Amino acid sequence: MKKNLKNVFAAIVALTLVCCQTNEKEPVDYVNPYIGSISHLLVPCFPTIQLPNSLMRIYPTRSDYTTEMLDGLPIVVTNHRERSAFRLSVTQGDELRPIIPTNWDHERVTPYDYQVQIADNTIDAHLAVCHQSAIYEFTFADPSKPATILLFTENGRMQADGKHASGSQRLSKNMKIYFSGEFDVQPEKVGLLQDGKISDKWITEEPRACAAMRFPAGTKKVQFRYGISLISQEQAEKNLKREQAEDFNMAKVIKDGRKEWNETLSNIRVEGGTDDQKSVLYTAYYRTFERPVCLSEDGCYFSAFDGQVHDDGGKPFYTDDWIWDTYRAAHPLRALIQPEKEENIIESYLRMAEQMGTQWMPTFPEMTGDTRRMNSNHGVAMVADALWKGLDVDAARAFEYCRKGIEEKTLAPWNGRPAGWIDQFYKENGYIPALAPGEEETDPNVTGFEKRQPIAVTLGTAYDEWCLSRIAEFLDRKDDAAKYLALSYNYRNVWNEETLFFHPKDKDGNFLPDFDYRFGGGIGAREAYDENNGWTYRWDVQHNLSDLAQLMGGREAMARELDRTFAEPMGRGKREFYEQLPDQTGNIGQFTMANEPSLHIPYIYNYAGAPWKTQKRIRQCLDTWFRNDVMGIPGDEDGGGLTSFVVFSSLGFYPVTPGFPAYNIGSPLFSDVRVKLPGGKELHIVAKGSSRENKYIQSATLNGQPWDKPWFSHDDIKDGATLVLEMGSRPNKEWGSAESATPPSAPVK
Repeated sequence: MKKNLKNVFAAIVALTLVCCQTNEKEPVDYVNPYIGSISHLLVPCFPTIQLPNSLMRIYPTRSDYTTEMLDGLPIVVTNHRERSAFRLSVTQGDELRPIIPTNWDHERVTPYDYQVQIADNTIDAHLAVCHQSAIYEFTFADPSKPATILLFTENGRMQADGKHASGSQRLSKNMKIYFSGEFDVQPEKVGLLQDGKISDKWITEEPRACAAMRFPAGTKKVQFRYGISLISQEQAEKNLKREQAEDFNMAKVIKDGRKEWNETLSNIRVEGGTDDQKSVLYTAYYRTFERPVCLSEDGCYFSAFDGQVHDDGGKPFYTDDWIWDTYRAAHPLRALIQPEKEENIIESYLRMAEQMGTQWMPTFPEMTGDTRRMNSNHGVAMVADALWKGLDVDAARAFEYCRKGIEEKTLAPWNGRPAGWIDQFYKENGYIPALAPGEEETDPNVTGFEKRQPIAVTLGTAYDEWCLSRIAEFLDRKDDAAKYLALSYNYRNVWNEETLFFHPKDKDGNFLPDFDYRFGGGIGAREAYDENNGWTYRWDVQHNLSDLAQLMGGREAMARELDRTFAEPMGRGKREFYEQLPDQTGNIGQFTMANEPSLHIPYIYNYAGAPWKTQKRIRQCLDTWFRNDVMGIPGDEDGGGLTSFVVFSSLGFYPVTPGFPAYNIGSPLFSDVRVKLPGGKELHIVAKGSSRENKYIQSATLNGQPWDKPWFSHDDIKDGATLVLEMGSRPNKEWGSAESATPPSAPVK
């Protein structure tokens, strides 16, 4: 009997262990796509259903989480933050329209599938995605009524025939997207929607076209699976059959999608912290895979940059990347964890430069071409960063295309025209001139709304020229390296040594009088800066923070001015402040957590001899502005631009200066961090005792050796490394504070 009891007890223990293992969360289970789904002011984060970097990208067709109605159901989102190409509507009503708005309830989103009840909870819709295909399943609570499914294109062709439907939609002058799909149930009537009725016509080429499939009463469930393509309708069908070889197997699509996301997110493993912190981390990491998207289809791709189909030569082609936002942290994150993908992305951008005919490195490569938004030419930064981290990039080709983009294209924001008047002025004087009060614009390249953004463009171009010097140095082109290094100090030309700010200067070399660093510069401060005020751009010298410290009067003075930035009042009520500076949300004093030029600011204390303040500020920023709720992102996320900061900072380090193979140390949220590196290597960070209270580093070792620097190099970790941090509740103000421990910068002038 005792033996039997032992066996029973052992069986219970074993069963308990199995249950515990079964219920253990995997990385994808921590992802909460609703984080940030209500914007603080501008554009929310959309709950995106998509496999990593895939062309098939979906999110609910509404403006944000509080929107009452869905504007139909999505087929594919072709441009980040913009509407779906094609839309699908499903109804059991008699009134038929191309798009049928519907209320929604019981919505559930994961990275790989989407479930929602629509039409007053009478229809269940379920969607799952592959890379270039997807599958819908519709279940009807009352199958006694006939059901109609409608497929709509805004500007293209639609065809319906039996169980099959296909169509196209024009995205730009030289680009279309195609879909081809099939239903698992035979409709009782198929045709095009005309005047609210299903006609016998089954194919059309009109600006707006809608196919309709009516299913008979008694239909309980309908599935629709489809492929998409930028090449042709036939290729869309091939993509569907390649990815969904088994007919209408939604369970397999879900299983495969979940597996791929788990494998991808498992590049980062953490222990300690709270479940909310893990949700914020893994959701942020998932966000970094929304863009750019891979366009290769069976070894070929369509490029809007020349309107042609190309053989990809075994290297996938990527686009849809706002580099102004993503060069700072999203590209370095990929260079660290997925270097081969980063190599292919950079190669894609070099091909774009060639396909456009200008050989200018793109700045905002989107599905429909390079939109040249924002300012500066920061593609050069991702190239320099990749080269010095050992990635395989065609350095000579990249140098030339980056150089041409900087020197031949105008520096005027939001513009892809050849260089003009202000560009010649910059070459001769080393800064972009601001317009004096009342002075009229004389350069036709400057747009009425975006303005010259003289300080932002001067500082951004100085950084770009430093990055160009780094590529030249890598190529051992000494003269070019020296030339562009000298130009990288142009930020000094707009430094006001009396106020210790970068100050707009007119064409005669005079600082604009009575200039207000909080509110000068008009809407978005664009007459001087860009989207942010002078307090943010005061720190926009990523490549030479040691020289900036000297300009401010030394490291102690820099630390004091950083303190002022976090303490300085907004100066107006929130309504008045955000009316002028809507991008500058997520404030801590004059610091804004919501916009990319601010991301490195908390780490600058490492350059000022006060690493403990970096540790304090990083925890303050993460705890205050990134939370596991629908308002948990303080500003525009921009496809990984903001959330890559969260990933790095949660793990405990950050690439302040893309172009230097180095990372600043912050304050890890988790007691144990493991980052998979190529070749089976691993970066292991142990933060002993880390908690909300224990945020300060007391001491450190790297690979068993004492480490008294608030940074480490890429070479220190690329072959695997273990960083051990002893954490405590009070700062060790001596650790990492020696001047010799300062993170790398360009030479002090």
